[in-house]
Amino acid sequence: MLKYWIWLTGLPGLRGPSKLALLRHFGSPEDIFFADREELLLAEDVPREQAELALNRDLSAADRILADCQRLGQRILTLQDAEYPQRLRNIFDPPLVLYVRGRMPAVDEEAAVAVVGTRTCTPYGVASAGRLGRELAASGAVVVTGLAKGVDSAAARGALRAGGRVIGVTGNGLDVYYPWESRDLYEDVAAAGALLSEYPPGTEPEGHHFPVRNRIMSGLSVAALVVEAPERSGALITARLALEQGREVYAVPGPIDAPASVGCNRLIRDGAGLAAEGWDILRDFQERFPEKLRPAGDIPAWTPLPTRRQVAPETRRSAEAQAESQPEEPRSALRAVSPENLTDDQKTLLRLLEPETPMQVDDLISAAGLPARRVSSALTMLEIDGCVQQLSGKRYTRTVTLE
Repeated sequence: MLKYWIWLTGLPGLRGPSKLALLRHFGSPEDIFFADREELLLAEDVPREQAELALNRDLSAADRILADCQRLGQRILTLQDAEYPQRLRNIFDPPLVLYVRGRMPAVDEEAAVAVVGTRTCTPYGVASAGRLGRELAASGAVVVTGLAKGVDSAAARGALRAGGRVIGVTGNGLDVYYPWESRDLYEDVAAAGALLSEYPPGTEPEGHHFPVRNRIMSGLSVAALVVEAPERSGALITARLALEQGREVYAVPGPIDAPASVGCNRLIRDGAGLAAEGWDILRDFQERFPEKLRPAGDIPAWTPLPTRRQVAPETRRSAEAQAESQPEEPRSALRAVSPENLTDDQKTLLRLLEPETPMQVDDLISAAGLPARRVSSALTMLEIDGCVQQLSGKRYTRTVTLE
């Protein structure tokens, strides 16, 4: 029964890992509720003092929350419900319950992208978030946002203007508008997508709620996009969580002297994908969601060169046959470079490449075991630094040796 789920999530002092361990041991919140002290103490991975907290059998708060949800039109999803996203269920500390307003997309079947950034963003950040939210939605993605002012709200509004679906994840009860000026945005998101929270109705926003909320945003998504983030930013927490959860991370570059872009520029330096348009992200997921994603007709304003997988197979075979018949371009003499000046991805690629035997990008990706985006980014930087040479037919050779 739902009231036992709400009871378990609301037990004062009981930590998330202990709740999950109790669930694994007993199978359901109802069985935990009716377990005696000796049974509770037998639960593995639950400290004694944590297990004893489950002896609190007060259901009054749970009954009140259920009544509030019925009055406010909020649904409750539990960890064991079929509609609960498997993608979120698989993270380290999934929420036991989700309070929902609106229509929840089938998240596991969608290319959901979390768009995050600083609340105190610049006009550049607002414009970039709005444009990218619009492009992502127009190309078939679901935009996940925290609905905070600044980047989050701009991305949500951009996606809604494109007629897209938005999932708003809040750090407060869904009946509490935060910030107050976003109340209309809450209603628009609930109408076109879904509002989610692990906090029951009436919960006021508190500072510690938002870093915890971020794990849900990244957990629902296949990728996280950071639009603007200063050196200390909650958006960087989301990026870190996304990486820990095995998600891809992208960032919007900014001026090198802009404090609001320090975090983004560092993410790109450390291997995050550079996102100047929505398709910079979604092209990496087109093969995974072929029926969902497509480049929007009027987006972007400029068209990048096609990647290998975007070129028609017959055109690609013709180009490769022509490349094989042409003499290779001359390569510069080898020079030594220090591994200390290279990223791990760059060192991996240099160890795979040979000076005399060109290697296709697809073969490099397979051999390196890295995402295509990271291989492309590393090759670009190596080529700029003169460490590799690109030959006809998207083939590469190494022009340096590692010291």
